Amino acid sequence: MGRLDGKVAIVTGSTSGMGRDTAYVFAEEGAKVIITGRNEQRAKETVDHIKKKGGEASYVIANLADRSSLDRIVDETVEKYGTIDILFNNAGLLSVKNIMDISAEEWDKIMQVNITASMLLSKKVAPIMKAKGKGYIINTSSIAGTSSRWGAVAYCTSKHGLNGLTRALARELGPEIRVNAILPGAILTAMLESGGGEDAVEGMKQMSPLKRIGKGREIGTAALFFATEDSSFITGQLLRVDGGVDC
Repeated sequence: MGRLDGKVAIVTGSTSGMGRDTAYVFAEEGAKVIITGRNEQRAKETVDHIKKKGGEASYVIANLADRSSLDRIVDETVEKYGTIDILFNNAGLLSVKNIMDISAEEWDKIMQVNITASMLLSKKVAPIMKAKGKGYIINTSSIAGTSSRWGAVAYCTSKHGLNGLTRALARELGPEIRVNAILPGAILTAMLESGGGEDAVEGMKQMSPLKRIGKGREIGTAALFFATEDSSFITGQLLRVDGGVDC
């Protein structure tokens, strides 16, 4: 038996990177997984991979910058599977512009995708989880949400905000719903490479006592911990999965 048998999980931003790897972990543990993203071909490939491994998954094409997409994710999940047990707010956008260069439009888009979408999706699923008497909300934040990084003013601000949202929701949605966040460090994804390329990745590797870059699956297993009763007395916490870069 899988640790998520009978559970229904939404994973945003799950057509690539950490989200896709987490969707695979959830499916392997028995969850029915809703894949979301903007690219339909990648969404189909992710669902097909899960089904070939004996799992169950469907996809909803959604752009989290468009608020009308958010209700559709939840509504189509309930229509397909009847309920929601786990929400993994993983989708995010990276911005590497400083305060003098970023436009108001880009700032607003980063805030919408990185924090507002997580709030609105959490608000939408909360009544479903409350009625069931149990639910799990997990947010993908970042180590950039506990410090500052020059030239990433919107990204850092959004992740600081997401950490605050995690703690506020844990307070407001308990005792039925537990809310926690994962703060990845350098995880090998397309987003990481876009933030500085191979030179930046090598620098991050050397900052870690483990001298390597993290894998998306390592985020997935952290999310699995928060989505099971293994973490039954943990809520409102920010778990760094960063290879010890600040230890």
